[in-house]
Amino acid sequence: MYSDKVMDHFMNPRNVGEIQEANGIGEVGNVKCGDIMRIYLDVEDGIIKDVKFKTFGCASAIASSSMATELIKGKNLEEAWELTNRAVAEALDGLPPIKMHCSVLAEDAIHRAINDYRVKNGLEPWKDNLSGHEHYQGENE
Repeated sequence: MYSDKVMDHFMNPRNVGEIQEANGIGEVGNVKCGDIMRIYLDVEDGIIKDVKFKTFGCASAIASSSMATELIKGKNLEEAWELTNRAVAEALDGLPPIKMHCSVLAEDAIHRAINDYRVKNGLEPWKDNLSGHEHYQGENE
């Protein structure tokens, strides 16, 4: 059911934890399945120097969080913004169709974290095309 990459990122997740002095935080949750994802960014000069996550959820949610953080670390904000849920799923060698919403959570959490950074720095938030899934916003929104 799960690819080897999904299982690897679930069993050995990368970038787990929180950044105490994060200058961008994004949290989303899926009300139907109960997954909660929080992304922490440390941005310097427009580059994501560090990224961490805390996720409460299934194997796909944890693997999606782990892979998404790997894919945006070291990128500029514009590149990170362009990361799609499909790119996360592809990097994991696929997710079962019923679990694709987990990769959507990762994309949405990254967008919220980037916009949190932008607002904290006096910039307009970028337009967020949230997936349309039933997500709630974290307390920092």
